[in-house]
Amino acid sequence: MANLIAPAARSQTVIRIGALSVCITADDPDFLKMLNSRYTGFVSCSISGDFHFDVELAPPGFGDPGDDVRLTNRSGSWTLQRGDFRADWNPVSRTGTIQLSPNPYSIDALLRILHTLTLAAQGGFLLHAASAIRNGKAFLFTGASGAGKTTIASLAPGDATLLSDEISYIRERNDGYFACGTPFAGELRKLGENVSAPLAAVYVLAKGPENRVDSLSATEAARALLSNLLFFAEDRELVDAVFHAACEFVTRVPVFRLTFFPDLRVWELIR
Repeated sequence: MANLIAPAARSQTVIRIGALSVCITADDPDFLKMLNSRYTGFVSCSISGDFHFDVELAPPGFGDPGDDVRLTNRSGSWTLQRGDFRADWNPVSRTGTIQLSPNPYSIDALLRILHTLTLAAQGGFLLHAASAIRNGKAFLFTGASGAGKTTIASLAPGDATLLSDEISYIRERNDGYFACGTPFAGELRKLGENVSAPLAAVYVLAKGPENRVDSLSATEAARALLSNLLFFAEDRELVDAVFHAACEFVTRVPVFRLTFFPDLRVWELIR
């Protein structure tokens, strides 16, 4: 009788960011161990998730992470693709499959795309911004590359809780907007705390010889927000939803221009 080789046991990790839990199932224990380490603080003890993905690991050197992201929607099912990953996802069945390179950069990119799609339908978004909680209120700091997101995060006082120095998560609720921590770190190489707080204000950063806060018109605020939103799909309905979400956001949350000189005193203006 031929020897029968039992298939490798499949295990899972649940990663919860904001209000969304993603269950990832794979048969490679080293990959799951990497996920548990990479997303420390964001790994849920739940045995289920809002979405479930079966992962097949590609061989080393598979694809080029520098390729452009391509998103395709066919009859409600999405294909998310870049050189180093491909995911097929059905939001209705809440299931999908992933083939990707076994590294944290590929899964990071895939999770960001997934969150942008789900948040777009809920009035929220991911934003290129640093964010922090102080005195029970959340603050966002956005701007073009080099505007000072990492700098202002590094200057945060000891009683502030860092949510992110790179990618901030904005969620709409009936009583307003909340900023949630993310594991998507920038130059500080530090994961945000997995907590959330009501959003009090957004500051569009500019470096200058002094610390000063100026009001922005709704038009200026919307333009600054839209230029820093993360969104990859070209789906007309979702693009319209994101545009209207940004316009609605700036009517409900104060947006200021923060010109600052990089020293600790700038945080005296954050309130």
